[in-house]
Amino acid sequence: MSGGDGIGRLDWISRPAGPLHGTLAVPGDKSVSHRALMLAALAEGDSRIHGFLEGEDTRATAAVLAQLGVSIEAPAPGERLVRGVGLHGLRGSERPLDCGNAGTGMRLLTGLLAGQAFDSTLVGDESLSRRPMRRVTEPLVRMGARIDTQDGLPPLHVHGGQRLHGIRYELPVASAQVKSALLLAGLYAEGETEILEPHPTRDYTERMLAAFGWPIEFAPGRARLSGGHALRASEVQVPADFSSAAFFLVAASVVPGSDLRLRAVGLNPRRTGLLQALRLMGADIEVLDERHSGGEPVADLRVRYAPLHGIELPQALVPDMIDEFPALFVAAAAAHGRTAIRGAAELRVKESDRIATMAAGLRTLGIRVEEAPDGAAITGGTLGQGTVDAHGDHRVAMSFAIAGLVARGGVRIEDCRNVATSFPGFMELANGCGFALKAI
Repeated sequence: MSGGDGIGRLDWISRPAGPLHGTLAVPGDKSVSHRALMLAALAEGDSRIHGFLEGEDTRATAAVLAQLGVSIEAPAPGERLVRGVGLHGLRGSERPLDCGNAGTGMRLLTGLLAGQAFDSTLVGDESLSRRPMRRVTEPLVRMGARIDTQDGLPPLHVHGGQRLHGIRYELPVASAQVKSALLLAGLYAEGETEILEPHPTRDYTERMLAAFGWPIEFAPGRARLSGGHALRASEVQVPADFSSAAFFLVAASVVPGSDLRLRAVGLNPRRTGLLQALRLMGADIEVLDERHSGGEPVADLRVRYAPLHGIELPQALVPDMIDEFPALFVAAAAAHGRTAIRGAAELRVKESDRIATMAAGLRTLGIRVEEAPDGAAITGGTLGQGTVDAHGDHRVAMSFAIAGLVARGGVRIEDCRNVATSFPGFMELANGCGFALKAI
């Protein structure tokens, strides 16, 4: 279905709704799905991935790996059978490798491809082509890689046949994607690669490397490995994506009378900053049935409506919730008082400038927002009706769908097509628990 005035354009209308109820299973974790594909491809033997996210981003990564000679089968929705080719078994492609909208895919693949014997060119869609890549390419060049960019932007041409060497690298800005790209390059490097972070970030890559049998030492803010080992095929259970659960955590927190349960959500401690932030704001969220799945901590989350109040967001939480800020902006808009966010400059270079995009949309709905280079101050109030532009940013679109639940009238959200990149089936799941959301 399309609406608006562009080819393939999709707009939504989200209207005020009653209490949200039900037990939901949100899709598998996107970050884990990307990494599971890549490590399974480089492993020796056949790996099976359960709970795989059937999104456009992860399918783009699978298509790139298939183009490089890896057999990937889909025996059922949410499952992948990856026939690993070993560390040196990938084959070059003369055609560009299209990452679509997947920033995670492009950054991690750049590290993986830096150690290959063949040249590769990584391209992406219009949004991804505007995202900066120097934070990945510059340390890779220090490791011996040769990578051509368009003034720091994609397309990226990764030269093959380079001799990589391990480095000790202190990340200037905490980023799990940059860390992961360097660790993947480190698999092919001579000597030891050690990454130090100013703040700890999610450790999916480290945990998964260990699960695939690669010797690695890691602790919060630090990871170290050496080249010259092998990856062994593994069975991977992908937990439900906390970033996808985040929209329902906020929605149930702000819609009076709501009571939702979210099943088997991944609770990697480097991903759950929003959970802590919402609790600081007064949210009623219970963590139930804690367990481990595929090396990752998971639990059910029960969230019930509770009046929220503004907070000064602790900057220590920022790296652990960078993808959840659009949803937090809506929670802040529905809260009583002022919420101040600082230290989140990375939001300026996501799928959209998320600070500017969220601020503009919330102002349209009557909320006071003061922007800063690295954040914003949001004064909560009553949201009105209006039309906002998601600028093709999936997380912005889903966040304004929450805003429509508590607005005085319908909120029209323009340019929502990219929601399928991270959360296929969002509308059906949302309407199933009480949203009033439709495509136009």
